Amino acid sequence: MKTALLTGMILMFGGSSSALALGNDDYPAIRKAAEAGRAESIKRIQDWIALPSIAAENLNMMEGAEYMAKLARDAGFDHAEIVPTDGHPGVWATMDNGAERTLAIYFMYDVKQYDADEWSSPPLEGRIVDKPGFGKAIMGRGAVNQKGPEATVLAALHAMRAAGVKPPVNLVLVVEGEEEIGSPHFQQIVSRPDIMARLKQSEGIFIPIGWQNMKGNVGVNLGAKGIVELELIASGKSWGRGPEKDIHSSLKAMVDSPAWRLVQALQTLVTPDGNTPLIDGWFENVRPLSAREKELIAQAAASSDEATSKKLLGVKHWIDDLPHKDALERLASQPTVNIEGLVAGYTGPGGKTILPGRAVAKLDLRLVPNQTRAEAEAKLRAHLDKRGFTDVEMKIGGGYDPTETAENSRIIQAELETYRRAGVAATLNPRLAGSWPGAMFTAPPLSLPAGQFGLGHGSGAHAPDEYFVVESSNPNVAGVVDAAMAYVDFFYQVAKIR
Repeated sequence: MKTALLTGMILMFGGSSSALALGNDDYPAIRKAAEAGRAESIKRIQDWIALPSIAAENLNMMEGAEYMAKLARDAGFDHAEIVPTDGHPGVWATMDNGAERTLAIYFMYDVKQYDADEWSSPPLEGRIVDKPGFGKAIMGRGAVNQKGPEATVLAALHAMRAAGVKPPVNLVLVVEGEEEIGSPHFQQIVSRPDIMARLKQSEGIFIPIGWQNMKGNVGVNLGAKGIVELELIASGKSWGRGPEKDIHSSLKAMVDSPAWRLVQALQTLVTPDGNTPLIDGWFENVRPLSAREKELIAQAAASSDEATSKKLLGVKHWIDDLPHKDALERLASQPTVNIEGLVAGYTGPGGKTILPGRAVAKLDLRLVPNQTRAEAEAKLRAHLDKRGFTDVEMKIGGGYDPTETAENSRIIQAELETYRRAGVAATLNPRLAGSWPGAMFTAPPLSLPAGQFGLGHGSGAHAPDEYFVVESSNPNVAGVVDAAMAYVDFFYQVAKIR
């Protein structure tokens, strides 16, 4: 990398008088070690992708936890253990560096399901592919969500260890294997007394990311929406009408349909266009955007490329054809009711004339401050019951509350300072429209600041052809070495920021 980002990196660690935290003696050795370990860092991501742990399918979960614990030990964590839960296990690791401050890190080792037929490259191969405008990238399930960014944090620790430099903060790592199913048992890990005690000593916690756009810009999120993942199930058995199993479709003339029953229930949840929830009382606790939040969104709209955003998403219009700024305000402020999938009867090639005995809608509910998961679940159940859909079963998968972190917290200020020193434009965002279980850290009794941090670029989370850039041809975007060095500096900023 020869221009913008590299210049920032040189100023961050090299000749700048402001680069006192790391020091001129330490940086060249760590950088040299990171560059020497580049191939190993890339292979670490590829090897991890080759072991998919899919919580929804109960696939390789113990193997994934054991592999994660090994990765932590190899990166220098003094203690790493598998933590059992009532579901899939987690991992907890600590690194005592004799530092004044402690930083917590959140990882997940699970990944989303995949259909190999939809991919242009085998999803577990981790093949190196060319991504125009970015460079060489690893393609595979989990590449950006989250194994690539997480393995880059580990690369930073490997480089420091190889250079004989201790991180300037103590580290606490908490890892779950159920993030992709709504973290139903993660609280059991976080609330274990010894783990909670170490977390309470932390300045805050972060999840590593790789979200630079083509211009190298990043967003710093001051929170994230909450989520509830669930299924609504209509069946002849629970309804007492319609068939208890699939029957011939000619009988529809005299037999009720559970599939249509489910469709009718779903239609009560949103406006006819599907864009605004109509669940009774859904908005009564929703907090409007503050003046500061609107200001941040306006800044983000002004600095972003709307056309590129639409192209990457494959959309031509925002809801109601809103101007970009208004669409971004809606993105940050509005709770949602989304249909992830609909399953009933026969879905294979051609037709099969049946009347299904069971129909399932997979939903996710995104929540904003001051909504809670418990409130959302109770209101949805009450809404359905009030309209006579007492037979429609609610099967909750997982979920958690929204999360918020103060703009002036040390972890957010350390993020902004690290980006500034790297010459990266960072925009504050009120909250991430996606979700992660940060509320388990930001809520009492921990009440920790929480955020996302990282350089680099990847895309395709939850989708075919997911990728993470490892060798950048874009002077504004970090490859795996520069991304690792950004984590190194982030550790130092957390250690010194006041």
